[in-house]
Amino acid sequence: MQKVSGYILRRSITALLFVTLPLVCAIWLMQSLRLIDLIVNRGLPVSMFLYMSALMLPTFLALILPISLFAAVLFAYNRMAVDSELVVMRAAGISPNGLSKPALLLAGIITVVIYCLTLYLLPMSFREFKDQQVTIRSDFSTVILQEGVFTEISKGIMAFVRERGSEGELLGIIVHDGRNMEQPVTIMAENGALVRTDRGPQVIMLNGNRQEVSRETGKLSLLHFDRYSFDIPTANDTTGKRWREPGERFLDELFYPDMTDENNKFNAANLRAEGHERLTMPIYALTFTIIALAALLSGNFDRRGLGRRMAVAILLIIIIQAGALGFTNLATRFPSLVPLVYLNALLPLVGGLYVLFGRRKRISGHIFSRSPATLER
Repeated sequence: MQKVSGYILRRSITALLFVTLPLVCAIWLMQSLRLIDLIVNRGLPVSMFLYMSALMLPTFLALILPISLFAAVLFAYNRMAVDSELVVMRAAGISPNGLSKPALLLAGIITVVIYCLTLYLLPMSFREFKDQQVTIRSDFSTVILQEGVFTEISKGIMAFVRERGSEGELLGIIVHDGRNMEQPVTIMAENGALVRTDRGPQVIMLNGNRQEVSRETGKLSLLHFDRYSFDIPTANDTTGKRWREPGERFLDELFYPDMTDENNKFNAANLRAEGHERLTMPIYALTFTIIALAALLSGNFDRRGLGRRMAVAILLIIIIQAGALGFTNLATRFPSLVPLVYLNALLPLVGGLYVLFGRRKRISGHIFSRSPATLER
């Protein structure tokens, strides 16, 4: 029995790896595209790019693992059914309960892993990711002004540099400030430099002119200067002062936020909904595994295959996933509907356990409780 359980467990783990790794790589690549802007416009080094990409892994691992586990269990047990291995195991006296144990053991391990992700690693990694993101975007020293290329150094502000000197000076500078659409400003200078002051980053320009056109009158205002300083606005938020998003908070911060903060008061329902979602997300690993086992191990053996049962199981998973998203959104708007978030995860679990274990025992007990005369007939 132990050898059979080990064999089933190995097949399930192998299938889980084959399903999870491609999904993780695909989603990781898609999410990493969000960081391309930081590489192009902020000069993000490859090491920092890889670090920030790795920080996103726990966020979607918690979402992928339950679905990957369902697919792995469905594939592994269906493969054994196609190869008639399940029939041989049942003929050898192994009950469906015994056949279910390896998958349930794997589901229990994955559930613990997801709880570690949702309760600790996910908020910690996402918080670090947002901190790094804000730091990079607010740090003007990370902006690279490429020669002969217009670069967006801040929202609404474009800069052009004809050439960079050997000591870091800028030659042939054009700065266009389009933050005020009614009065855009263009500044041109022969040379200058990027400097950091007590008031923030500035572009110091020498020997140039400042052009401003009024869209109402169409008149051009021209100002020549020997020296001109242009302030670069930075992000208003800092890692120490900015409001933490729900994804960045640990469980105690979600359920017991500081209500003296107006942002926390306004987003209290969002914070609580995120907390309930964190608690229910790992349960889906068990729920999906039970549904897969109930589809493949309950009922009689069918020589035509298990395609119909698998289709029903997949449809149930889609409905449950849609319910998870929908009920979480509803709980955000209507806190009284929070129990639906838990029912969506627990009711299919209870139903699957009944189909897998309870109904079979009831049928077996009913058969053996019949009289010999009834059984003879």
